[in-house]
Amino acid sequence: MTPRSVAIAGCGPAGLAAALLLARDGHRVTLFERFDTPKPIGSGLMLQPTGLAVLRELGLAEAMAAHGARVERLLGCTREDRVVLDVRYRAMRGDRFGLGIHRASLFALLFDAVTAAGIAIETGRAVAASEPASGGGRRLRFADGSTGARFDLVVDALGSRTPLAPPTGRALAYGALWTSVAWPAAGVLSADTLEQRYHRASRMVGVLPTGTRPGAATAEASLFWSLRLDRLDAWRAAGLAAWKDEVRALWPATEPLLAQITDPEQLTVARYAHRTLARPAEPGLIHIGDAWHSASPQLGQGANMALMDAYALRQGLRGAGTVAEGLSRTVALRRRHVRLYQALTALLTPVYQSDGVAIPMLRDRLVAPLSRLPLVERLQAALVAGLVGRPLAPLGLDADGPAGHHQVA
Repeated sequence: MTPRSVAIAGCGPAGLAAALLLARDGHRVTLFERFDTPKPIGSGLMLQPTGLAVLRELGLAEAMAAHGARVERLLGCTREDRVVLDVRYRAMRGDRFGLGIHRASLFALLFDAVTAAGIAIETGRAVAASEPASGGGRRLRFADGSTGARFDLVVDALGSRTPLAPPTGRALAYGALWTSVAWPAAGVLSADTLEQRYHRASRMVGVLPTGTRPGAATAEASLFWSLRLDRLDAWRAAGLAAWKDEVRALWPATEPLLAQITDPEQLTVARYAHRTLARPAEPGLIHIGDAWHSASPQLGQGANMALMDAYALRQGLRGAGTVAEGLSRTVALRRRHVRLYQALTALLTPVYQSDGVAIPMLRDRLVAPLSRLPLVERLQAALVAGLVGRPLAPLGLDADGPAGHHQVA
């Protein structure tokens, strides 16, 4: 394809990865970011074999592995230590694993690569809308009322609350409280496991090892607490001590982490929505990542889906005669996997985040024993890894590769 002028709105993983991939193909890329200084929002996340495959293509997988924590297992138990979820990556062929990493680490490595590539970034530019330009292409309109230059293509990577897409989907009742703390010196937690404790589906605490941020010396963990958002005010009114007592009662081993939380402001509220755009591409405009599809974090696919969307855009534009053809190819590369994982996440969310009693009981009494069967064990591992539906094959990527090894010390 003839090199095009591309505006990318948003400096999250989707926007930064798309900028790198498109610039390396010769496109003239400009990133637009609402913050004066681009920065990540949130705590830890899991990079799966899908996302790591894209990062290998960017030459960043080894650097990510050096700052993350290799996760071999997902373990979920009840308060009484009954195992209800036990997913091991070794159930799949190849050297498959997850990588727990802080969002700041993922952002820093992608942002540094964008800066090193000399890609233009306009900061302090809050995007409000996009509009067709005379002669084709699009222009961005900003919150201050100004309108930008014409671009052949606008890439919307502004997340689930993007102003560039029509409202769709629904807000989810349950969100989460997140914080990052130092990894405990005592061996009370497993350094290669994302571990969770449940009381039915209404209460859940989890700990994800996230490695060491660039420039830091201390390994960290992300602690998260599932919470109905309409109970947030009651949680604040009850106070930090009451919440800590509740977490300890569910999982006493979290005490070394709780001891580091001394102010409610250390906890960030995460809100989730389940939404999928029916038309992710319009003339001169494509939505990627959470701007196209967002869901609850139960399967931990958000950043990985965003990275695959960015890679699909690069692949879709390659060899396309027009922008419209390139966008059509991009959507075709990703639509089936997006639909599949949106449906699976919607199906599984009530099992782990809801006020129901019957569904969690079935989970604990029926699903957990079934999951020990070898076939089910492999299916669970593939589901968590993001590999159900073979999403990498259409992109020409492979889940196996030398992404490096790093564990929390």
